[in-house]
Amino acid sequence: MTDALNPWTEEADIVIVGFGAAGACAALEAHENGADVLVLDRFHGGGTTSKSGGVYYAGGGTQIQKDAQVTDTVDDMYAYLKEETKGIVKDETLRRFCEQSVANTEWLTGHGVPFEGSLCPVKTSYPSDKYYLYYSGNESFPPYSNVAKPAPRGHRAKAKGLPGAAFYEPLRQSAERAGVRVSYESKVTELITDAEGRVIGVAYIALPQGSAHAQLHEKLNQRAYNLKNYMPGKSKQLWKQCDKILQEHGVVQRVRAKKGVILAAGGFIYNREMVKEHAPAYRKGMPLGTWGDQGEGIRLGMSVGGDVAHMSHISAWRFINPPAAWATGFVVNKAGERYVNERLYGAAIGEAMVEHQDGRAYLVIDRAMFKKARSQVLWGRAHWFQAAPALLNMYLNAKKGRTIEEAAKAARLPADAVRKTFDAYNAQAQSGADDPFGKDKENIVALTKPPFYIMDVSIDSQRFPCPTLTLGGLRVNEETGAVKNHNDQDIPGLYAAGRNAAGICTQQYVSGLSIADCVFSGRRAGRSATQ
Repeated sequence: MTDALNPWTEEADIVIVGFGAAGACAALEAHENGADVLVLDRFHGGGTTSKSGGVYYAGGGTQIQKDAQVTDTVDDMYAYLKEETKGIVKDETLRRFCEQSVANTEWLTGHGVPFEGSLCPVKTSYPSDKYYLYYSGNESFPPYSNVAKPAPRGHRAKAKGLPGAAFYEPLRQSAERAGVRVSYESKVTELITDAEGRVIGVAYIALPQGSAHAQLHEKLNQRAYNLKNYMPGKSKQLWKQCDKILQEHGVVQRVRAKKGVILAAGGFIYNREMVKEHAPAYRKGMPLGTWGDQGEGIRLGMSVGGDVAHMSHISAWRFINPPAAWATGFVVNKAGERYVNERLYGAAIGEAMVEHQDGRAYLVIDRAMFKKARSQVLWGRAHWFQAAPALLNMYLNAKKGRTIEEAAKAARLPADAVRKTFDAYNAQAQSGADDPFGKDKENIVALTKPPFYIMDVSIDSQRFPCPTLTLGGLRVNEETGAVKNHNDQDIPGLYAAGRNAAGICTQQYVSGLSIADCVFSGRRAGRSATQ
């Protein structure tokens, strides 16, 4: 609560905490609704979105789908996502998400986000630079294909490699051109409320914009991100140095938010204590995101009575395609038993692995599959970040044997059980029988060419790290994005978006669905806060 001893240093209609995809969309929407907007970002904007694959899940007949001669309807998109989301949001919220998909895509292109209707002809976890529209989820597999006509809805921003920046930067530039004020290297430390509990502003600590300390902070943050997958210890040291610079040289500010505060500061996967508290089974996975994913926005909301939902929901990405040949083999648990359709989207495989198999997974292939997989990653169109792990695992993480029993013993799996699964899988391949896990017959291939290989692809695999990200967050009013308290009442003046809020993708991750939810929930919060 402000007073004469702690006066406001500035004010805005809307204050947004975090300048990733959700924050940028909220800022643009609020500005388009006539608000004076101030965005505060702990680092230099972009969040996890700018470092991502830049995939946006959209359907119902987008122009990009039409360019690719793809037919899709809102009803099919809704029916598919209803199967994936399993009631995590109200039916009317999911329907609204699908109905707004075409308009939201047009809104993004209007702000300069580049898409292209080049359709990938094969199922893959992520297409090559030749393709920018693909099946990014489980649309073509039962039971999903039983309830909705499959359609490719993964709209990849057009740029080489991982084009997260190509998705995000146009939004940032559009917001800054429009007059949205942005303060980088600015960490929000407190939500300020009035006597009635309404959120009326924030306190934050900021490095002077453009100062030597701000430039050093940005440089160290970028270096830390570049090292995080290769030297995580060094990366953590650099990020802590960033925190120290901010603490020692930052200036405390208090900004009044005349209409509302929107929390859009990302998830909490880099807060390992929060992960351990809410989802300990996922603690062994590799965090996917940035150091900004500390759960600060969620904790700010909780500090004023905000309720949280589904904090145990974390997505573990166990992709085994590409190379496509891997997915023609089979995956077993530590008991040597098969338990999943190997062709499913990586998050679905990861969920089955962590939630039902104690995080264990072992991929079994034969020599023919090994050679085909090697050819696919060496001479195909796989990205380096797909090819390198595949080769590393085939040559350094594969236990092999002249018989399946020898391979099983080398992998420390029960040989008799693996043999039983091996024989059953081969018999199924030869007979053409329906797969109990719904795998298509074309990809059930008999393993007949020794030697046989078994790779440990468990959540804690040292050779094949399993990326993880958080999906739960603050519980919100699904009409407005207002944060709910424990009594199911809206906290006046406070909204949440993106991974600060439980939303469309909280039950199950599908590539592009998190960014799509950032757009949907960000615009919702920006619009509601100005009314």
